[in-house]
Amino acid sequence: MKRVVITGAGTINALGQDVPATLEAMREGRCGIGELEFRDVERLAIRIGGQVKGFEPETVFNRQQLALYDRFTQFTLLAARQAVAQAGLEFVGDLANTSGVVLGTSGGGLSTQDDNYRAVYEEGKNRVHPFVVPKLMNNAATSHVSMEFNVKGPSFTVATACASSNHAMGQAFQMIRTGMCTAMITGGSESMLCFGGVKAWEGLRVMSKDACRPFSATRNGMVQGEGAGVFVFEEYEHAKARGAEILGEVLGFAMTSDAADIVMPSKHGAARAISGALRDARVSRERVSYINAHGTGTAANDKTECAAVADVFGTHADNLMISSTKSMHGHLIGGTGAVELLACLMALKDGVIAPTIGYEEADPECALDVVPNVAREAEVDVVLSNAFAFGGLNAVLVLGRA
Repeated sequence: MKRVVITGAGTINALGQDVPATLEAMREGRCGIGELEFRDVERLAIRIGGQVKGFEPETVFNRQQLALYDRFTQFTLLAARQAVAQAGLEFVGDLANTSGVVLGTSGGGLSTQDDNYRAVYEEGKNRVHPFVVPKLMNNAATSHVSMEFNVKGPSFTVATACASSNHAMGQAFQMIRTGMCTAMITGGSESMLCFGGVKAWEGLRVMSKDACRPFSATRNGMVQGEGAGVFVFEEYEHAKARGAEILGEVLGFAMTSDAADIVMPSKHGAARAISGALRDARVSRERVSYINAHGTGTAANDKTECAAVADVFGTHADNLMISSTKSMHGHLIGGTGAVELLACLMALKDGVIAPTIGYEEADPECALDVVPNVAREAEVDVVLSNAFAFGGLNAVLVLGRA
């Protein structure tokens, strides 16, 4: 089995439009959640989110590209450019043929869908742009990334709601580890912050009107975000031979299905995913120092995740640091695991643990060290990234220090 390392990272999200800005915000415990700004927001009961502001696509893409790129694709391409530039890879010859793209998203081109439903049903228009379908399809971002970077190997999109990015990165990891591919562009993106997107989520009654406070007894729901996180995963010997900087190593991955309920999470499914990832990585539970939690800020998720962690780690759970950066950038749904992986790399590379901000009052059912409100310096060896999605679809990654 081949070793898999990370040699490039890129992002755009509510905390920053690149990796350095995002990590600085995480270190400072800065909140990127604020008032939403888009058409008809006054018709919504939920008016806050982790929205990317100050982004002007016209300065990055030309008119022809904008006709093809939904906002989630724009985010993906920006993050991918950063990641590939940092990795220093040029996809030509054999490398182009043995590299692929696997990305996660849940809503895909939801902004495009929202705009065109409005045009047809509200404004009464009888025609839409001929590129509506290729613009809104979930695989649009994957296809455009493959075309921009000349990546000709296995390329596809994973859609498993809130676990999409982790599932995508897990598949990328496995394809390199088994020798199918040399390098993969992987991660995820989402842009559901439009009227239709938020209105649909309002119906679930899981959204907060004021803040995301994971693990706090005063929490009252999740807050949506948007953006992308994209990485270059690479076979270790290939990266070493060309002298690439290694940001971290992917050690293991596991995925499970609760097979229980479409919205309520299962402790057992989450615990099996965590245990399976540790087995796959061949590391003992005592080596894990930090977990980037799914931590949505809903009572059902937070309590279930803490119970699963306690079951898997036993007495070692008291030694773990576990934080949710969703408290800062919001829940990016299909893109969330990718942005959260940045916090894992920061922990491994810089020895800084991102905090869970907004924490006000301890919840006895979440009696773990949730790194409340302030980042912490700590030397860590192995970290986990949890993702638990609606439909009971779970995906956990294990990473180690470079």
